[in-house]
Amino acid sequence: MDSPEAEASTHSERREDTAPSTSNTSGQGPDGPTKPKKASLKRTNGKPTDAKAKKHRKARVSRPAQPGYTVHQGEDMLLVISSSTSQYDGPAWTLPKKGSKKKKLTKGKVKAKQIKKKRKTVRAMPKPANMPVPKEKEGSDLFVPQKATDHRWGQSLPEEVLISVFQMVVVQDGAVPFLCRAGRVCRLWNAAASSPVLWRKVTVGHCWIAPGKSQLPKTEKKIKDTFNWLAQNRFSQLRDFSLCHWSKNVTTYAVEVVAQFCPHLRSLKLSYCTGLTAAAFHTLALHGRSLQSMNLQYSEFQVEGLLEYLENHGSQIKQMLFTHGLKNDRLLTAITRGNCPDLELLEVNTKLDSKDCELPVCIQALQMACPKLKTFRMLNVRPLHKTMRNGADSTLGFPLLEELCIATTSFSYMTDKDLLDILFGSTRLRVLDLRGCSRITPSGLTTLPCLGLECLFWGQYFSSSVALPSPKKGLHTVTQKWSRTLQQLDIANQLFSGEDLETAMSHLARATEADTLRSLNLSGTRITPPALRPVIGQMSALSYLNISSCRYLPRGLKRIYRGQEDIRQLLDKLE
Repeated sequence: MDSPEAEASTHSERREDTAPSTSNTSGQGPDGPTKPKKASLKRTNGKPTDAKAKKHRKARVSRPAQPGYTVHQGEDMLLVISSSTSQYDGPAWTLPKKGSKKKKLTKGKVKAKQIKKKRKTVRAMPKPANMPVPKEKEGSDLFVPQKATDHRWGQSLPEEVLISVFQMVVVQDGAVPFLCRAGRVCRLWNAAASSPVLWRKVTVGHCWIAPGKSQLPKTEKKIKDTFNWLAQNRFSQLRDFSLCHWSKNVTTYAVEVVAQFCPHLRSLKLSYCTGLTAAAFHTLALHGRSLQSMNLQYSEFQVEGLLEYLENHGSQIKQMLFTHGLKNDRLLTAITRGNCPDLELLEVNTKLDSKDCELPVCIQALQMACPKLKTFRMLNVRPLHKTMRNGADSTLGFPLLEELCIATTSFSYMTDKDLLDILFGSTRLRVLDLRGCSRITPSGLTTLPCLGLECLFWGQYFSSSVALPSPKKGLHTVTQKWSRTLQQLDIANQLFSGEDLETAMSHLARATEADTLRSLNLSGTRITPPALRPVIGQMSALSYLNISSCRYLPRGLKRIYRGQEDIRQLLDKLE
């Protein structure tokens, strides 16, 4: 019972002590004006009996003149609006209400009770039965051994199993940089990643610099040291090696190091590389006894060094790929002279935006020099046929040829006679790509000796500015000859009549026993629904159909269809 009275007394004493400080701060003194003196006399003449009046007067004096809010009186209520530029961080002031002192006292009592309750809860914490902290410690102690067991499981994994897993990743993503990063995980992974079996096919790319800038010496030395270490410690069983976007000095150094430390190297590919000197080809001649394939497309190299290499060691080369150019065309001349008698693949390409696409080539000399040729590709190149000076005719042709590609995006001048001069002895031909060869006729195709043709690409894809020939006839003779063996047929933008297309599609539909057709491209042709319906209905293995830009088909159907279900839905719409 004494505590409320003691608190009230101490509260009144504190208010008396603070009264002189407020009078001093307000600037009132014995020599000041009369009104402040009266105020001071009233305050000093005894203690006021009414505590509410005293508190109210004190609040008026201590409150600042310009608070951070405004009070507006409405019809039924008072609106207290705080200003955005107020310097006070507390809440807006409200008008005093009756019983405010009691509320403050009750708030103080409530706070005291809350403190007591908090103290009671704190005292109840040391109970061992209700403490959650030991449970967390027990859980953490149990969780740590799990990590240790998982780590031991990773260390106890057989190295052969890990190598087989790495091999699947290498086949999909390549050896670099996966194996370099996997070797830093732990000792087991390092041992597995160091297996020479995983480093048989390596592609290193993006070691390039910006145009017009030179390689920094420190960066060049770091690249050479890293590559030297890889060649000595990882490339002992390297078979296929590729470099993409490498600069001058680094390209020659990389080829030399690979030739020295990789005795089993069989394929070398340089794509968009620059600065390959004759010294690199000389090193390949000394150490690369197993080299069989060279791909130098879109790369800059010294042609003299490669010509010397082909003259001395061209007999071991079976695959040669290069880009058409003024200097690089000398390689084709060297091949026709017999420097590569065992050549099986020859590919000559050029850039799509290149203007000079004509390539002089003597087909008869090439047939005599490379009788084992299986794949002959001239991509976006117009071959200009040359005759031999002595007039000797080759009677064998290309007896082992399986693929011939003379595709171009521009107009081609190849005729039926030129095509027959190339393929008159090629009975094993399976792939024939004549895209862009608009002068080839169906009668010229039917005279070819190959009977097992599987892929025929005969679409026209050059620009519309080139004048097209008159409509062709006889497509049914082509489909009738190879209806049992064709797997892919492309006659896009060919000017065959609707009746001819209907007859040709009927020959394909009759070969239901073979059912080999997988892809059919009729884009831009005059195909009609009656001609298309039997092919879709009979060929159950058909998984790709292109009928876009076909004017004689209904709207909404002219698009590309992929998958057998999509094609079956088209059949329902055509019926």
